Amino acid sequence: LNIVMSRMISILDTKAPDDMKENFYHGLLLGLLRGSNPDWLIKSNRESGDGFSDILIEPEDPDAGIVIEVKYTKEMKELDAACEAAMAQIKNKRYDEALRDEDRCDILAYGIAFCRKRCRVAGEKL
Repeated sequence: LNIVMSRMISILDTKAPDDMKENFYHGLLLGLLRGSNPDWLIKSNRESGDGFSDILIEPEDPDAGIVIEVKYTKEMKELDAACEAAMAQIKNKRYDEALRDEDRCDILAYGIAFCRKRCRVAGEKL
């Protein structure tokens, strides 16, 4: 993802108020996921658990599911903390619930933090 961003985007692409920059990265991820996995059911900003998860994915495997929470940070040194916050949000708000309601039990969670043209990813099986 870092390689793709370094080759494809400009820091001007995120020229928006800080509270809106996450939207750019969210859309970028949706496009990349759709292009590389055309058979996956990808849902954006769907209600699940106690909130709205950024991205929920139902792969072809009926047991599998993926939850992605996206964060933006102003400073590179904050990437790790933003990943941890994203992972905590997934767990605390039970974003995997919609996937479990579909009888999906092999669920991966990813917290992805972005800063300019860089990102960091944290992930675990729920």
